[in-house]
Amino acid sequence: QVQLVESGGGLVQAGGSLRLSCAASGRTFSFNTMGWFRQAPGKEREFVSAITWNGGITYYADSVKGRFTISRDNAKNTVYLQMNSLKPEDTAVYYCAVYSKLYYTGSSQARDFVSWGPGTQVTVSS
Repeated sequence: QVQLVESGGGLVQAGGSLRLSCAASGRTFSFNTMGWFRQAPGKEREFVSAITWNGGITYYADSVKGRFTISRDNAKNTVYLQMNSLKPEDTAVYYCAVYSKLYYTGSSQARDFVSWGPGTQVTVSS
Protein backbone atom coordinates (compact mmCIF):
# COMPACT_ATOMS: atom_id res chain seq x y z
CA GLN A 1 0.00 0.00 0.00
CA VAL A 2 1.22 3.49 -0.78
CA GLN A 3 1.47 6.25 1.79
CA LEU A 4 1.22 9.87 0.69
CA VAL A 5 2.44 13.02 2.42
CA GLU A 6 1.69 16.50 1.13
CA SER A 7 3.89 19.53 1.77
CA GLY A 8 4.44 23.06 0.53
CA GLY A 9 1.34 24.73 1.87
CA GLY A 10 1.38 28.05 3.68
CA LEU A 11 0.10 31.59 3.83
CA VAL A 12 0.37 33.70 0.70
CA GLN A 13 -1.13 36.94 -0.54
CA ALA A 14 -3.60 36.99 -3.39
CA GLY A 15 -1.76 36.84 -6.69
CA GLY A 16 1.08 34.85 -5.20
CA SER A 17 2.29 31.33 -5.89
CA LEU A 18 2.88 28.10 -4.04
CA ARG A 19 4.17 24.71 -5.12
CA LEU A 20 2.73 21.70 -3.39
CA SER A 21 4.44 18.33 -3.32
CA CYS A 22 3.02 14.89 -2.69
CA ALA A 23 5.63 12.29 -1.79
CA ALA A 24 4.75 8.62 -1.99
CA SER A 25 6.30 5.75 -0.09
CA GLY A 26 5.57 2.11 0.49
CA ARG A 27 5.32 1.09 -3.13
CA THR A 28 5.77 2.69 -6.48
CA PHE A 29 2.90 4.68 -7.84
CA SER A 30 4.46 5.01 -11.28
CA PHE A 31 1.55 3.28 -12.98
CA ASN A 32 -1.23 5.14 -11.22
CA THR A 33 -3.10 8.27 -12.07
CA MET A 34 -2.69 10.74 -9.22
CA GLY A 35 -5.05 13.48 -8.15
CA TRP A 36 -5.18 16.64 -6.09
CA PHE A 37 -8.29 17.65 -4.18
CA ARG A 38 -9.05 20.42 -1.75
CA GLN A 39 -11.49 21.02 1.05
CA ALA A 40 -12.45 24.39 2.47
CA PRO A 41 -14.14 24.72 5.88
CA GLY A 42 -17.77 23.74 5.70
CA LYS A 43 -17.49 22.52 2.13
CA GLU A 44 -17.17 19.15 0.46
CA ARG A 45 -13.88 17.89 -0.85
CA GLU A 46 -13.53 19.01 -4.45
CA PHE A 47 -11.43 17.88 -7.38
CA VAL A 48 -8.56 20.13 -8.41
CA SER A 49 -6.41 18.22 -10.86
CA ALA A 50 -5.24 14.79 -12.00
CA ILE A 51 -2.34 13.41 -14.01
CA THR A 52 -2.01 10.06 -15.73
CA TRP A 53 0.81 7.66 -14.98
CA ASN A 54 3.29 9.09 -17.49
CA GLY A 55 2.15 12.67 -17.26
CA GLY A 56 0.76 12.50 -20.74
CA ILE A 57 -2.73 13.67 -19.87
CA THR A 58 -3.70 16.20 -17.25
CA TYR A 59 -7.11 17.30 -16.00
CA TYR A 60 -8.12 20.46 -14.19
CA ALA A 61 -11.19 21.83 -12.50
CA ASP A 62 -12.52 24.85 -14.35
CA SER A 63 -11.82 27.01 -11.31
CA VAL A 64 -8.06 26.43 -11.55
CA LYS A 65 -7.48 26.07 -15.30
CA GLY A 66 -4.77 28.39 -16.51
CA ARG A 67 -3.49 29.02 -12.98
CA PHE A 68 -2.50 25.58 -11.65
CA THR A 69 -0.17 23.03 -13.22
CA ILE A 70 0.13 19.42 -12.16
CA SER A 71 3.25 17.39 -12.85
CA ARG A 72 4.99 14.28 -11.59
CA ASP A 73 8.44 12.79 -11.25
CA ASN A 74 8.09 9.03 -11.08
CA ALA A 75 11.79 8.59 -10.31
CA LYS A 76 11.21 10.59 -7.14
CA ASN A 77 7.74 9.15 -6.45
CA THR A 78 6.45 12.71 -6.21
CA VAL A 79 3.57 14.64 -7.68
CA TYR A 80 3.53 18.43 -7.77
CA LEU A 81 0.91 21.15 -7.98
CA GLN A 82 2.20 24.54 -9.04
CA MET A 83 -0.35 27.16 -8.06
CA ASN A 84 -0.08 30.64 -9.53
CA SER A 85 -2.31 33.72 -9.37
CA LEU A 86 -3.78 32.45 -6.13
CA LYS A 87 -7.12 33.79 -4.97
CA PRO A 88 -8.69 33.86 -1.51
CA GLU A 89 -11.20 31.27 -2.71
CA ASP A 90 -8.29 28.84 -3.20
CA THR A 91 -7.93 28.69 0.59
CA ALA A 92 -8.37 25.07 1.66
CA VAL A 93 -6.60 21.96 2.83
CA TYR A 94 -5.07 20.30 -0.22
CA TYR A 95 -4.88 16.52 -0.49
CA CYS A 96 -3.30 14.13 -2.93
CA ALA A 97 -4.59 10.65 -3.61
CA VAL A 98 -4.19 7.65 -5.89
CA TYR A 99 -6.79 6.81 -8.51
CA SER A 100 -8.17 3.42 -7.56
CA LYS A 101 -8.68 1.92 -11.00
CA LEU A 102 -6.34 0.94 -13.77
CA TYR A 103 -7.59 3.20 -16.55
CA TYR A 104 -8.41 6.80 -15.75
CA THR A 105 -11.51 8.12 -17.49
CA GLY A 106 -11.50 11.66 -16.14
CA SER A 107 -13.29 11.04 -12.87
CA SER A 108 -13.41 13.97 -10.48
CA GLN A 109 -15.09 11.96 -7.72
CA ALA A 110 -13.24 11.66 -4.44
CA ARG A 111 -14.71 8.19 -3.93
CA ASP A 112 -12.68 6.94 -6.91
CA PHE A 113 -9.40 7.86 -5.20
CA VAL A 114 -7.65 6.10 -2.32
CA SER A 115 -4.63 6.35 -0.03
CA TRP A 116 -5.25 9.95 0.92
CA GLY A 117 -2.48 11.96 2.52
CA PRO A 118 -3.06 14.07 5.66
CA GLY A 119 -3.25 17.27 3.60
CA THR A 120 -1.47 20.62 3.62
CA GLN A 121 -3.11 23.94 4.45
CA VAL A 122 -3.11 26.70 1.85
CA THR A 123 -4.31 30.11 2.97
CA VAL A 124 -4.60 33.00 0.55
CA SER A 125 -5.09 36.44 2.06
CA SER A 126 -6.82 39.25 0.21
